[in-house]
Amino acid sequence: MNRLLLLSASMFLVASSAMAQSTPPASSVPNAAAWDQPFLPPAPEWNGASKSLLRDASDPWVTPFEADPAHDFSPTYADTRAWFDRLDAASDLIRIEQFGVSPEGRPIYAVIASKDGATLDPAKPLVLAQAGIHPGEIDGKDAGMMLLRDIAFYGKDGLLDRVNLILIPILSVDGHERSGPYSRPNQRGPRIQGWRNTATNQNLNRDFLKLDQPEMRALMGLIHKYEPDLYIDIHVTDGMDYQYDVTFGFNGEDGAFTRSPAVSAWLNDRYKPTLNAALEAQGHIPGELVFGIDDRDPKKGLGDGGLGERFSNGWGSAAHIPTVLIENHSLKPHEQRVLGTYVLLEHALTLLATEGPAVRAAITADRALRPAELPANFTSDETPTSTRPFKGILYETYDSPSSGRTELRWLGKPDPELWQMPFYGSHPTLTLKRPEAYWVPSYRTDIIERLRLHNIAMETLDAPRTVPVEMLRLDGARPAARPNEGHVGFTLTGVTPERRDWVFPAGSVRVPTDQPMGDIAILLLEPQSSESFFAWGLFPEVLSRVEYIEGYAVAPIADRMLAADPALKAEFEAKLAADPAFAADGDARLGWFYERTPFYDQRYRLYPVAREVN
Repeated sequence: MNRLLLLSASMFLVASSAMAQSTPPASSVPNAAAWDQPFLPPAPEWNGASKSLLRDASDPWVTPFEADPAHDFSPTYADTRAWFDRLDAASDLIRIEQFGVSPEGRPIYAVIASKDGATLDPAKPLVLAQAGIHPGEIDGKDAGMMLLRDIAFYGKDGLLDRVNLILIPILSVDGHERSGPYSRPNQRGPRIQGWRNTATNQNLNRDFLKLDQPEMRALMGLIHKYEPDLYIDIHVTDGMDYQYDVTFGFNGEDGAFTRSPAVSAWLNDRYKPTLNAALEAQGHIPGELVFGIDDRDPKKGLGDGGLGERFSNGWGSAAHIPTVLIENHSLKPHEQRVLGTYVLLEHALTLLATEGPAVRAAITADRALRPAELPANFTSDETPTSTRPFKGILYETYDSPSSGRTELRWLGKPDPELWQMPFYGSHPTLTLKRPEAYWVPSYRTDIIERLRLHNIAMETLDAPRTVPVEMLRLDGARPAARPNEGHVGFTLTGVTPERRDWVFPAGSVRVPTDQPMGDIAILLLEPQSSESFFAWGLFPEVLSRVEYIEGYAVAPIADRMLAADPALKAEFEAKLAADPAFAADGDARLGWFYERTPFYDQRYRLYPVAREVN
């Protein structure tokens, strides 16, 4: 253990406690009685075998979660770090590694469990489990504390014989400390919960591709440093009630689209059935990760929630890293969810002890893929693609005087009849072709930095170079109606390719797509991609036109153009006939000619990232 790191972390924890926000008691808030009484649906009774994993409050290594009589508590950032520091000091199997700093200055750290000492053996499979990307959904932290304790002191050290584990107990550390009893009204426990977004009001689980936030940049650094063989992202659901307590999913499940077919086959064939069996053996009810398509009609159908690379599972598919999104059910008690998470974490270590070669073979196969075309911009199907059995919860409806309509009331009782639910998958609305490479100009250092954080290989020019490229003229650019994650995004109706010999200055980079992270580069740099830097609003400058021409100057030029070019005249007359509004607008008519003169801004709507051509 690094004693200097421990000292600096301890000093921060004192300050951190003072920074944590307090929440006024319900009794001091007007109309508190309306929400200070139970309002969530009742939870079905549960007494699973995994309760035997809990240790008594008298145990010297009891976790704060276990010490709470109701098992409805999760410790603060400071108390969590102090507990792990004590575990680190007491066990040679545990060490703590800081890998980032939050916007409010809190260390972001991982807890590494291994028998390898200071350096992990790359021959061993590695599981990376992440909790607290949404800090109110903190089951993974409390489960991870229990499992690491049991590995260190209670006979489960054999789990580390052939596998290593990295646990991130809290990724969004600032959001974790914006805590109180009113953070997640749809979730049953813990009774004090963190806040969904960060100190800069960003949702980290929308930042896997654009990498705006320091927390996500730090996470990418950790991932590419250690290259996990299985990445588990632990959340808690919102939405409808059902019987399942642990749901999970991944891109490519049950034949859905995936950018990593070999990895998805391993997850489908080996990970999924063995995890289901492990959870069921401990009294849990595992299920596939699905989302109701209509909050007011539970039986209307289910969807997959989308396959976008801004989420962990979508990013993992594009990066060829086996990634599983865990969504414990929000209406189950915190205790039940935490114990289910313990089971799935232990299962991951047990499975990779024997499946390490198989999963690595799958990763290697997918990293070698170079598809000529990439489906992108997925949207939900309009008609169901299948019907799925579903373990539902009984419900009724009632007339609400406040909403003035019929509302849904879940009854907390399992429906003895399986629901047969229409399932709506997703389909792509865009196909991207794979170029040899992209060229990014040197002045876009921010874009180059983000690409490097993704571990994308590139060549940097040490002198200017003239390159034959295909530039893209952006057509029909339209800003979003409202901001999203700190950006005003843009959509396009299309792009018009233009061949150019373009001079790229020193410091510009060539980004080849013939590399394992090539799919990530394409999704980020093709402007029509909904996950691209352009779509997130990072290239607004190309949509600003510079210089203009007065009517008295352009009108005589336009008249000469009409007289000198019969083809242009025919094109203009066809435009007049097809567009009456254009025909009636003198400024628009003159603007049409201006765009066809050398005076017009030739870089207006010209996307500065180029495709390489031969």
